[in-house]
Amino acid sequence: MTGRKDAGAAGLAALAGLIADQTRAACLLALLDGRAWTASELARHAGVAASTLSEHLGKLVAGGLLAEERQGRHRYVRLAGPRVAQLVEELAARVQPGVRTARPTTLRASGAEAAMARGRTCYDHLAGRLGIAVLDAFTARALLRQDTGFALTGAGLRWFDTAGIGLDRTGRRPLVRACLDRTERRPHLAGVAGAALCRHALDAGWCVRIGSERAVRVTTEGERALSALLGIEAVALR
Repeated sequence: MTGRKDAGAAGLAALAGLIADQTRAACLLALLDGRAWTASELARHAGVAASTLSEHLGKLVAGGLLAEERQGRHRYVRLAGPRVAQLVEELAARVQPGVRTARPTTLRASGAEAAMARGRTCYDHLAGRLGIAVLDAFTARALLRQDTGFALTGAGLRWFDTAGIGLDRTGRRPLVRACLDRTERRPHLAGVAGAALCRHALDAGWCVRIGSERAVRVTTEGERALSALLGIEAVALR
């Protein structure tokens, strides 16, 4: 043995240390909604003093997990990008059931948890049972292949064109990728295609945001559209 420290191991340990704090973890999970939050909003969400939260945010920004924006006196933070969102969601999905937080103790909290499991955004794509239903429909209709990797087929690319959903293929982000769903423990659709579909669903009124977290509800118009375009039965969306 040379006695030299492995730089990769040191970096991994530092990254794990950033996440291994309940307040910082709460911030990362909240920011999975894809929006920018102020420090005071995150402090209220995490249940800590603003001064304490500011110190945590400084560490997350310095560690490359958060990006900071300033507008006048206001300081906003958001996840540094889709790769950070993928890391947070997949780590959350691997938490064993026995290690999870206590079950909701109020009707309101129980309803919020049920809404998140039914349908939500995961950074910029659809998750929960809604996200799984979409992925299953894509696979059943041969619009997406999972046997030799995760990729849209020619029919899948044409589907997006027919649906009027543009796909930006000029960047470095994968066209499609699997993202392990935190509540369903199965992959849902992410990448450029997943983000484009989620954005279209919200813009077209197929889905609307509900509550103060990431939950979304499929509208009657959305049920009709997803049935016509993907053959998803309305009961699977409720």
